[in-house]
Parts: sequence; C-alpha cells; structure tokens
Amino acid sequence: MNEVIQTILTRRSVRSFQEKQISDEALNDIVEAAKYAPSGMGKQDWHFLVVQNKEIIKKLATAAKEVMTTFPIEHFKKIGSNPAYDPFYGAPTIIISAYEKESASGASNCAAALENMFLAAHSMDISSCWIHILAFAGNDEKVRSILTELGLPENYEISGTAAVGFNSKEAPNAAPRKEGTVTIVK
Repeated sequence: MNEVIQTILTRRSVRSFQEKQISDEALNDIVEAAKYAPSGMGKQDWHFLVVQNKEIIKKLATAAKEVMTTFPIEHFKKIGSNPAYDPFYGAPTIIISAYEKESASGASNCAAALENMFLAAHSMDISSCWIHILAFAGNDEKVRSILTELGLPENYEISGTAAVGFNSKEAPNAAPRKEGTVTIVK
C-alpha cells in the first residue's frame, strides 16, 4: 500500500500523553507540514502558536474550562467544572491554529493545516489529537488575554488546536466507517 495512504488509514486521535517532549526537529517538521497545507487562493492566512511550557498549557486549560462552565450546553458545563478534566490530555506540546478574521476560507485553511500536522506527526510515531476547546472559548477575555500575551495576533480567530506528544497507552482502534457516505457519478 502507498505510504501516504497507509499513514492516513492508521492515524488515530490519542487522549493520553507521556510527559516526554517531542524533539525540536520533529516540531519543526510538523509545523513546516502545516505551512504547506492548501489554503484558499493561496493566501496562507493562518498563524500557528506553539506552546511547550507545561505551566502555560495548564493556565490555558484552566481558563478555557472556566469559560466552558458558562456555556449553554450542559455537557460543556459538566466537563468544564470537572477538576480532573484536562482538555489537552496531558500533551507536552499544543499547536494552536488561527486565521485572519476577515478570511473567506480561514477555518478551512486551518483544518487542512491541522490535518497535515496530524499526518506528519503520525509518520514520525508521534501522537496527536484535534482539540476544539480554544475555538469555543478563545474569544473570552480570560483565554484571549493569555493568547495575546503569548503572541497570537489580535485580528486572528482560533480554529483548532493540535495536542502533540507520545502516546501513553495503546492507540485506539479505528471506528467502523459509515456506509453510504460516498456517491460516484460517472
């Protein structure tokens, strides 16, 4: 089987990470892969904020969980108020993707970049998970002030976050694929 197809078919979201940090070389390769994702009209209107400081990741998680407790969705309130819940699953690295607020395709561009990150990481035996909490809570002043202090430009909207590190458990099995999701017209 083609190596790229094999990487796509075997990559899984991991929700339990070792404390061991990924190498600078691996991080640079992952971010470089993100920068080569397709983007609407080739604008590359994204920004990637990499955080590898354990205390800052914890500070972001605490602020985001606090915001979650104010959401109208009961599930978010419940997990946000759970002191044991870590929205980044103990990952030693998080990569926050954001796009210019005026971008016509920013969220899609960031989604493509995140997928490139996940596939690049997996190809190096590094695990990852797509996290949405900062996309939901990132505009709240508690969270936004932290992100701005870290260097996220003011006029950027959070899309998604990649939690990246080494899996601390066996990777989960793939869920069965849904039938009837493809129509081919010739």
